[in-house]
This record gives sequence, structure tokens and C-alpha cells, in this order.
Amino acid sequence: MRSDDRSAAPAFSWWIALSRAIRREALIGWLFVLPALIMYAVFVLLPFLLSVRYSFYRWDGIGPMTYVGLKNYRTVLEVPNLLETIYNAFRLVAYFSFIPVTLGLVVASVMYRVATGSFGAAARTVLFLPQVIPLVAAGIIWGWLLALPGLINEILRAIGLGSVTRAWLGDFDWALPSVGLIGIWVLLGFCTVLLWTGMTKLDPALYESARIDGAGWFTEFIKITVPLLRHEIGVCLTVTVTAALAAFDIVYVATAGGPGNATAVPGIQIYILAFTQQRIGLASALAVMLMVLVLVVILPIQRLSRETNL
Repeated sequence: MRSDDRSAAPAFSWWIALSRAIRREALIGWLFVLPALIMYAVFVLLPFLLSVRYSFYRWDGIGPMTYVGLKNYRTVLEVPNLLETIYNAFRLVAYFSFIPVTLGLVVASVMYRVATGSFGAAARTVLFLPQVIPLVAAGIIWGWLLALPGLINEILRAIGLGSVTRAWLGDFDWALPSVGLIGIWVLLGFCTVLLWTGMTKLDPALYESARIDGAGWFTEFIKITVPLLRHEIGVCLTVTVTAALAAFDIVYVATAGGPGNATAVPGIQIYILAFTQQRIGLASALAVMLMVLVLVVILPIQRLSRETNL
């Protein structure tokens, strides 16, 4: 055997051993992930595929299915009440997403500068508490607060604004903003804590250099804080926009979609179509369209949050 063949043999053996070790580690990794993949496939992928299938049929959930093609999708796009639910969902985006993220940036910036030590920790805990409370309980509590004899109206009467009191969740004009107020209360703490955590990772030297150049608080906020928190802002927008478009529990407990169709959102309408009217095919078509709508809105946010600038 030539000398160069003898020197190549140990290297080749080392490469084989490394490949085997990598394959073994990959196999072990997949074994750890496998239970989660099975749960995801059974409880997410399978129901989604069934919903896509049902959306092409007319079915009451019990009897035989009748193939109708794209008729259910055309119905969603043609019936005004169904389209209004999508419009209401986009209106909720302003309350569930834009307001909490904007206020969260301001509150987190103030807390980062002023609220330090135990006081800051207590403030963050209080703000984050709504995330711990079940949304059904939050809806019930706010239903009491916003009722005609509720605390909100009592406070308004006490300060001389009795003329503006009303059953907030039962008013056609104010029901959706009232539900939006509940969403703001629930999501503000999440956005604030996440953004505050991102601010703690920023280099203080950037702010010191800006102050030396004469920059004020607002300039630092716009030029330094917001651009450097693009990833955290992207996460906040993703979570809150998804919560708005897929809202169900808060709306169902607070108003059940009423009064009339004022607070009806796709989640509520899907529930009514499927479990009240037994129109499984139409409910599945609306659910699939809602999923596509969420992806269309969320994917650009995800992409922009990865860009160099917002």
C-alpha cells in the first residue's frame, strides 16, 4: 500500500465516525421532538385539513355531505353579515394591536428611565396581571364594569357626566370600542413588558452619545429606541394582530356578537354557523378564509421586523 493511501485511511475513518455521530445526535433530537410533532399533527394539521375538505361540501355535521365546490366561499364574500364580521375584526386590530403597541412603547420607555428597582418590578407585575387572568373571567368582569349600573357609569355620574352614561356593551355605536377597551387592558401589559425587556438590552452608550449631540427624549425615542426594538415590535404586532383577527372568547363572553351584528367577528360567526345552524361547510370556508387572512397580514409584519429599518 502506498504511503498516501495509508494516510488517507485514518482521515476517511474519522469522517465516517463523525457522520455516524451526527446522525445519532439528529436521531436523538427527532425523538425528543416527535411527541410534540404528533400532538401538532393530531390537533392542528389534521383539523385544518378536515376544515379545508369540509369547506367544499354542504353538511349539517350528521347526514351525508354534498359537494358544492367553491359555493361556500362565494357565500362568505356575498353575504353582507359575513363580510361585516371580517370588517369588525380589522376594526379590532386598531384596539387590540396598534394602541397597545404604541402605549406599550411609551410606558416601557418611561419605566426604563424612571421606574427602577422594586418599584419598577411591582409596576411591571401589575401591568402583566391581565395576561394571567383567564380571558373569560376578564370578559365577565368588564361586562359588570361596563353595564348600565356598573362602576364605569357610577364614576361618570359622580364627576358630573351622567349624560354620557349608557349600557356600553349594548350600544350599537359603542359596543365594539368597549370590546376594544378590554383588549387594550389585556394586551398592554404583554407589550410593555416585552418592549421593556428589549430596552434593557440596548447599549446605554447610544443614548449618551445622542445626549452629547443635544438630542431630547423624543428624538432618542424615535431615532434610537424604536428602530432598535424592531424585532420586539414585530413580535408584539404578530401576537396582537392575531388576537384581534381570531378574537372569540372576550367577544363571546362580553357581547356574544351583539347588539345585532355590531361586535360579530369571524370567530363568533364560525361558532354560530357550525354549532347553532349546523352549516359545517360554510363555517369551515369562513375558518379557512380567516386563516389565510391572518397569514396575509402577519407575514409582511414578520418580514418587515427582520429588515434593517422598520
